[in-house]
This record gives sequence, C-alpha cells and structure tokens, in this order.
Amino acid sequence: MHKTLAILAIVTAMPLAAQSAAPQLPGQQDASRITGGTYRADPSHSLIEWEVNHFGFNDYFGLFGDVAGTLTLDPKNPAGAKVDMTIPVSKVVTASTGLTEHLLRAGKDGGKPDFFGPSPADARFVSNHIVVDGNEAEIHGNLTLNGVTKPVTLAAEFVGAGANPMNKKETVGFHGEATIKRSDFAITTALPMVSDEVSIDVTVAFEKA
Repeated sequence: MHKTLAILAIVTAMPLAAQSAAPQLPGQQDASRITGGTYRADPSHSLIEWEVNHFGFNDYFGLFGDVAGTLTLDPKNPAGAKVDMTIPVSKVVTASTGLTEHLLRAGKDGGKPDFFGPSPADARFVSNHIVVDGNEAEIHGNLTLNGVTKPVTLAAEFVGAGANPMNKKETVGFHGEATIKRSDFAITTALPMVSDEVSIDVTVAFEKA
C-alpha cells in the first residue's frame, strides 16, 4: 500500500517538475529589459495581415511580408517613441494564386488597376503621437497607401523583450491592430460586395541597430 502511494505521489509531481525545469523564453513581457536607442524591424519575423469580408459570406485574409522600418525608444519616455514602417505592397500574398495576380495586375485596356497594379509603391506608416498605458499604447500616425496619406491609429501591445538567442541582438516585439477604409485610399473595386473596412493585424520584431 505504501509503495502504491509513493508511486502515485511521484507520478503526480512529474508535471510540476517538468514545468519547473522548462527553459525560460528569451522574450519576456518585462519593460525593464528594454534599453534606449534605435531598433530595426526584422523582416523575417514581421508580418502585416489584412482582412476583408467577401460578399457577406466569409472573411478573407492576405499578408504583407518583408516589413522594414525603425523604432526609436527611450525607456524613460515611452510616449516619445517614434515608429517609421515601410510595407512592400508589391509582395502581397494570398492563399489563391489567381487572387494575388488580380491584386497586382494592370488595368484592363490601359485603364486603372482594380487594386494595387503591377508596380505599386511601398506603403508607409509614420507615427506622430503615442499614448502609453502600461504594456499597451495608441500609436497615432499617417499611413500612405496607393498615393494617398490618411491618419490611422494603431492599438499596440508590448509582447516581449530580450536577447535573440540566434544572433544575440536585443529584440523587442509588438502586436497591433487597426481598421481602415480602403475607399479612403482610392481602392474602390467591388464595393460594397468586398467590404470597405479592412482589418489590419500587425506583428513586428525589432532588433537593436
């Protein structure tokens, strides 16, 4: 009986022991790990997802990758941070080859493209005012897309900071969300069958320069 109880005690304790032995993730949601200076976006681990509603049936997603840009931080003045991001619209991808081609194809008979066209300029977001509340912030700035510049507010959350174990660089990561109207940026094809509202989901890792 005593032997059985001992075995049960060991088995019960195993998950706790395994949990305590698990290695700590390099990135932690700890602002004290952030040092001041300029950080550059890691294009291999930064993505911008966009989402539209299609015909009222379902939502459809696409991605912009290879995001570039800088983040300037001062831990003593987080509201004074500066963000300048560049998004290569020409590298947009979707789950459908045909749709991706449609987004980037030239206009019919020399007319205006339905969406971005074959040689779209990079989009750019530049902050002008940041309101910080703990690990969250409202990043107010200007988004330039399709040759049009409009104010956009990004709801951002600090995810983690630490040293990247692969390259030893100081890294900070953020997640953000925003909603824009594509008609504000002169992208009006298929309205309202394809929604005017576009949900934007941003995940960016910044490495200290």
